[in-house]
Amino acid sequence: MSLTIRPIQPSNNALLATLIRKVFREFKIDKPGTVYTDPTTDALYELFQQPGSAYFVAEENGVIIGGCGVYPTEGLPAGCAELVKFYLAAEARGKGIGNRLMQQSIAAARELGYTQLYLESFPELAKAVSMYEKAGFRPIAHALGNSGHYACNIWMLKDL
Repeated sequence: MSLTIRPIQPSNNALLATLIRKVFREFKIDKPGTVYTDPTTDALYELFQQPGSAYFVAEENGVIIGGCGVYPTEGLPAGCAELVKFYLAAEARGKGIGNRLMQQSIAAARELGYTQLYLESFPELAKAVSMYEKAGFRPIAHALGNSGHYACNIWMLKDL
């Protein structure tokens, strides 16, 4: 296996959008108020040109199998970014690839000067939520910022 974690490229947009929507259908969370219907999902490279953001893709033997990034979501407290668009293909899970992607994003958040990371998730993504907890994210009682993803009902925060 040859695994590469690298910054997103313009040619990755369509493959990542397809992967993300496939994961949403797999877990039956393909509904309004999520990344599934968010138009930015089709233009991630352009989205992550925003200052203060970073996005990484995982490639195994030249095939994109996941992605994760950090983004300065509007309305978050000063010094806080959001861990966003973190998805792995089914066949890539359970191998530590997701953790490597997340750690790369956490390192980028620190390099960008953030002191906290926030994320939104779903109970259906229990394995991911468990991984977040192991990485030091703690549950909080309400959403932060204005992600537009009103269907999410798990919110977590990590001090960097």
